[in-house]
Amino acid sequence: MAVPPTSSSTAAQQQQQPSASSTGNAAGNLNYDSFLKLLTAQMKFQDPTKPMDSTQFVAQLASFSNVEQGIKMNSKLDALITSMALNQADGLIGKVVTSPDGKVSGKVTAIQIFSDGAVAILEDGKKMLMEAGVKVTNA
Repeated sequence: MAVPPTSSSTAAQQQQQPSASSTGNAAGNLNYDSFLKLLTAQMKFQDPTKPMDSTQFVAQLASFSNVEQGIKMNSKLDALITSMALNQADGLIGKVVTSPDGKVSGKVTAIQIFSDGAVAILEDGKKMLMEAGVKVTNA
């Protein structure tokens, strides 16, 4: 989203502001913080004699609200996934697990939950990522 210059002094001010490409993530998408910076910069440098169209302002506020709600929803989904993983982990303790390639196998004594998955800690101290293809059997 470009902020149109409103006067010659604005051009110098815009050079001081980070561009959307420098504040976005590697994929070129804007993240939440970048969106906030752009919105506040646009409001800060707008010409008071020619304020932004009210429909554009309302649309930007709606976009801001959508971004905020998306972030809240993601954090709640992360909490739900962690809770489900903890519930499932209890059922694995005491079971025998075997890696998909069959090289690691053993009885589960504990489970560690991480943001990207669960790791089973076996009786012999080895750790195994609980991923697709892991075989779980009774001891």
